[in-house]
Amino acid sequence: MTCYLLKGVVSLAEANGQEKTEQPTSKRRQDARKKGDVFQSKDIVTVVMLFGVFYTAKLLLQLIYEPMRSYMEFYFSAISQDAPFENSPQIYVYSVVSLLKCALPLLVIAMILGILGHGIQTRFLFTWESVKPKFSKLNPISGIQNMFNLKKIVELIKNLIKIAVLLVLLYNLVRSDLSPIARMIDMPITVSAGQMLSMVFDLVKKVSIAFAVVAFFDFLYQRWDYENKLKMTKQEVKEEYKMTEGNPEIKGRIKRIQRQMAMSRMMQSVPEADVVVRNPTHFAVALKYDPDVHGAPVVLAMGQDHLALRIIKVAEEHGVSVLEDRPLARALYASCELGREIPPEFYGAVAELLVYIYRLNHRDEMLR
Repeated sequence: MTCYLLKGVVSLAEANGQEKTEQPTSKRRQDARKKGDVFQSKDIVTVVMLFGVFYTAKLLLQLIYEPMRSYMEFYFSAISQDAPFENSPQIYVYSVVSLLKCALPLLVIAMILGILGHGIQTRFLFTWESVKPKFSKLNPISGIQNMFNLKKIVELIKNLIKIAVLLVLLYNLVRSDLSPIARMIDMPITVSAGQMLSMVFDLVKKVSIAFAVVAFFDFLYQRWDYENKLKMTKQEVKEEYKMTEGNPEIKGRIKRIQRQMAMSRMMQSVPEADVVVRNPTHFAVALKYDPDVHGAPVVLAMGQDHLALRIIKVAEEHGVSVLEDRPLARALYASCELGREIPPEFYGAVAELLVYIYRLNHRDEMLR
């Protein structure tokens, strides 16, 4: 016994450590939808069908009355004959046909409204997952546990409310209409039938309105319960992120490697530059101008702080001219992109630097 208690305490501690506090992700919702797990209120479908069938019966009352009357006349005339059993097959066929004439319109309306009621709530979801047999449902222990969960308790309370509402409405009907019902004995059959139908329709209307209120609160509860069921633990969110986006540590390592490779390629292109514009130690931009390939100077490398010092160092080691122009270096670093031509507003300033470098190189050649 003590062992079971300890296990229960451990399980409770683990459950507290893995509380579902995170909102469900879009993937979680999509996976649940694929399995047919969507929220809907069956009470809303019931109320829609009740309203629909009620008003359809009221509108089609004349059409339903005629085949019913014909059937009753045929039936009573048949059983009044001396040998009624000789006509029994005909009576059965006529009974089925009359029943279909009376009930088929209401059945069709009920089917259409049921499909629409479920379809609108589930966005007309159809999946085979919900109809596959699940052997876990045959487990008696799980069945007993499900009998006492919150959802079953809510269903029980909801059904008790429906029964109470129905009993109250019936009691009020009998109490208020007892005298009119008693007076129907002396009335013609058509008049008493009309009054009885009026009472029944009034009762159905009141029941439908009361059930609609219950269905509204049931819809709110079903939505709240569904959202709580889809909530995730922090660990589940991390695992899902790893599955969809990849492990953050691996992705970070890949990005670092990519940055190192890009920096290495950039540093290898510095010796090809014509000039490096620097802002003593904070910024450095390496430019190359090849009129046969590009229409304007191209940025081969650019960097800030320690990277700028590395660019300057590599340029000096390979004999690339390094010129200090603080405003230009800062402006080029802020406005240019690596591997792209410089913007037109820098053409003049960069052209002066290139001309200066060209003259400087040619003067050195002449002195030699």
